[in-house]
Amino acid sequence: MSENHEMAEFHWMMDMVQTVDVGIVVLDKDFVVKVWNGFMESHSGLLPTQVQNKSLFELFPDINSQWLRRKTRPVFELGTRAFMTWEQRPFLFRFPNYRPITGCEDFMYQNITISPLASATGQINTICMMIYDVTDVAENKKSFETLQVKLHALEERFKP
Repeated sequence: MSENHEMAEFHWMMDMVQTVDVGIVVLDKDFVVKVWNGFMESHSGLLPTQVQNKSLFELFPDINSQWLRRKTRPVFELGTRAFMTWEQRPFLFRFPNYRPITGCEDFMYQNITISPLASATGQINTICMMIYDVTDVAENKKSFETLQVKLHALEERFKP
């Protein structure tokens, strides 16, 4: 493969990482930010140059560092993926809901996948966090549950 072809391939892959509608954050074992894509920039208001080579916990002090370290330990040590759903924890990054008119929530609900990133030698020194905005799903489920409670109350009220 030619060097020009490899460079072109690298550029379109980087463009894809920057424009995909999913947050992508790459962290090393010390939780230092290595990659911060456009989704993260857009929702946090922080440029990649402002976060790269800085501690995630210093940038976002409201993240429970003990919990995240525990959650990512198997990813680093065993090379397995880890998952966090909005039902377990509504968000990792407290981003505002970017649909304040149509949405009822103050913040973005998130599902997160944490994947190991192996080096050329097979060592796992970095992980990739993919952050999905699931605010619509959370709003819909919460509305449905509220309706179920109201329906149950009505049924109880009109029981013979």
